[in-house]
Amino acid sequence: MDIKEYELLEKARIERNLEYMEAGVNFIDVRTAYIDEGVKIGAGTTIYPCVAIEGNVEIGKNCTIGQNSRIKDSVIGDGTSVQSSVIIESSVGSETSVGPFAYLRPNSHVGNKCKVGDFVEIKNSKLGDGAKASHLTYVGDSDVGERVNLGCGVVFVNYDGSKKHRSVVEDDAFIGCNVNLVSPVHVGRNAYVAAGSTITNDVPDGALYVARAKGKSLEGWVEKKGILKK
Repeated sequence: MDIKEYELLEKARIERNLEYMEAGVNFIDVRTAYIDEGVKIGAGTTIYPCVAIEGNVEIGKNCTIGQNSRIKDSVIGDGTSVQSSVIIESSVGSETSVGPFAYLRPNSHVGNKCKVGDFVEIKNSKLGDGAKASHLTYVGDSDVGERVNLGCGVVFVNYDGSKKHRSVVEDDAFIGCNVNLVSPVHVGRNAYVAAGSTITNDVPDGALYVARAKGKSLEGWVEKKGILKK
């Protein structure tokens, strides 16, 4: 590409952004948003700098697409916020919060009024309406119901080295921090999983699942080892 071709493409890109502005889309900096032709964006949505929107994308009304976000071949509902995140071949409902630094890989479907927080990765999975994964969580090849809470550090262990397996977490379940769900497992409705547990068996509705080694303190161990700090 020579300079003239580049200049023509840049002119067309900015003109396209100005057309979105005329239709009610807000830009923090119209020069730094990269939006493919044919993308649909609802009125009242705000696009921050360094955003890339590619392919077949539909974004609803009154959304916020934060700085450094990338959205490709995906659908975003009304009133949803995407902050510094990547969404590819997926869908996000209305009034949902994504990011910062979240990654929705292909075939991820997040419902309405959900929270997908910082450093959360979702792949080939579903989060029902009102579900929350606030931080540091991986959801792979799984179906998570409505109003489920996934604590910090939850991992769906979906790969056994040769095959991918799928897990299900039913509505209103609570998954504590640092839990591993070794797929395939089924967590029932209203079930609780204690923090630090590794799930290898199904959890019935309304049950509490605890899987921890019994801890103990060795009194005076540091001094005996000669590593006591002065």
